[in-house]
Amino acid sequence: MTKPILLTVDDDPEVLSAIERDLRERYRNDYLVLKARSGEEALQAAVELQQRGKPIALFLVDQRMPGMTGTELLAELRKLFPEARKVLLTAYADTEAAIASINEIGLDHYLLKPWDPPEERLYPVLDDLLADWKAHARPAYDGIRVAGAQWSRQCYQAKEFLALNHVPYQWLDVERETPIRELVLRLTGSLTRLPVVLFPDGTHLIAPSHLELAGKVGLPTQAEGKFYDLVIVGGGPAGLADAVYGASEGLTTLLIEKHAPGGQAGTSSRIENYLGFPAGVTGYDLAQRATVQARRLGAELLTAQEVVGLRRDDPYRVIQLADGSEVRCYAVLLATGMAVRTLDAPGIERLLGAGVYYGAATTEAATYRNQDVCIVGGANSAGQGAVFFARTASRVTMLVRSTGLETSMSQYLIDRIAALPNITVLPRVEVREARGNGHLQEVAIRHLDSGDESVLPCAALFLFVGAAPRTERFAGLVECDERGFVLTGPDLPRNGDRPRGWSLDRDPMLFETSVPGVFAAGDVRAGANRRVAAAVGEGSAAIYSIQRYLKTV
Repeated sequence: MTKPILLTVDDDPEVLSAIERDLRERYRNDYLVLKARSGEEALQAAVELQQRGKPIALFLVDQRMPGMTGTELLAELRKLFPEARKVLLTAYADTEAAIASINEIGLDHYLLKPWDPPEERLYPVLDDLLADWKAHARPAYDGIRVAGAQWSRQCYQAKEFLALNHVPYQWLDVERETPIRELVLRLTGSLTRLPVVLFPDGTHLIAPSHLELAGKVGLPTQAEGKFYDLVIVGGGPAGLADAVYGASEGLTTLLIEKHAPGGQAGTSSRIENYLGFPAGVTGYDLAQRATVQARRLGAELLTAQEVVGLRRDDPYRVIQLADGSEVRCYAVLLATGMAVRTLDAPGIERLLGAGVYYGAATTEAATYRNQDVCIVGGANSAGQGAVFFARTASRVTMLVRSTGLETSMSQYLIDRIAALPNITVLPRVEVREARGNGHLQEVAIRHLDSGDESVLPCAALFLFVGAAPRTERFAGLVECDERGFVLTGPDLPRNGDRPRGWSLDRDPMLFETSVPGVFAAGDVRAGANRRVAAAVGEGSAAIYSIQRYLKTV
């Protein structure tokens, strides 16, 4: 457990040593005693301790110091640690200044030098002040802290990245917490470069990319080897299942994921029709279980790495990464899933992360407790989101373009929604505009049948407006259908012919694309049944075809 800190400051080495000695004698079992020889040194120490998240219980500062008086120093220190108790060491001639500082900086006490004997003139005062501090102090948080603004898109993205990758953190709002705002200003010079991610070792990152953040928190971002039997592109249910079964069959397996394991399914608030989980399972939990299982069986997983290309170099397949590095392998599985479609309406782009979100954004649930939120979409993911937010929101309004939920949602979800009194479904409507000053405040909608427009007060808008296959980086290499989904196996031959450029004396195997040794599974594959269980099944089944292929190379 982190010991709270007592920081004493004096420019006189003899006095500083004496007060440090007396403090240690009395408080060393419960507090860490630190000393500084000047105001500047003390201020720098306080900044570093705030970066580390270390609590300071008391400042004991000499009034007469060159460059900065004790009162001036305490005025700066309380910006960083407003709850710390403040004690001034004074000579008899400084008494008036000490009394004035009680009103100026909220001084808790002043002590005349010398303070001998400490049992009578020092310890009783400090004991009372420390007991009072301890009664009101919040427990220190020893982990990663993210300092930012509530309505910042970059801050939301950093929080979501950490949450989806199962990295614990504490959120600190610079608009509400004065000490954190002061720290951020000292580190960055302004409040425009957010978030600032603070680490227990005292280091920090300013507005980091996902790759920078992943590397700092210890997520693997670089492949350990240069060659693998199998490389999986995409860490959704299909990719994770393939990693589990590939590793369990003894294949050297590498999975590369741009964001976080679980894909879109990993953001699902609750999946209630997945086999073996009668009470349902969150996408977060399912992704975590699968990730742990894949790693335990020997699969290697990279996070925050983007695959930008794939080329054929027989008998090898070469994966090109955004950082310029390459990974070679015998077989590749494309499990890149679907990219969320954007909603083209005024205000949407401007308010992203400030009340407008794509997907469930479960990390923001507490922000919108007892407020009105809207869900755009009528498929299962939208239904799961509506049920999730109905637990905490005052009212959930589902905005659906079709005539109802029956056209695209599973019946169990329709029944759940109908049973919740704070969910309202508005069919045959579309979003016309998102409005708000700095953050979302209302949504303008149009009723498709009548053409009338109306306005809904709304604190948050969660968009589930469909998805498109993530295949643009493989265009021109593997054959896709007219909508961009990857063609595999029996879907490939056209008019009795084999795929263009196919040189092998056999037909493509199940899940194999138009390029031998390159396979596809899950939502990215043409003809796939886009459900979590189906993606898991395809990822598992694809290993059989991959193993057959590996016997030929």
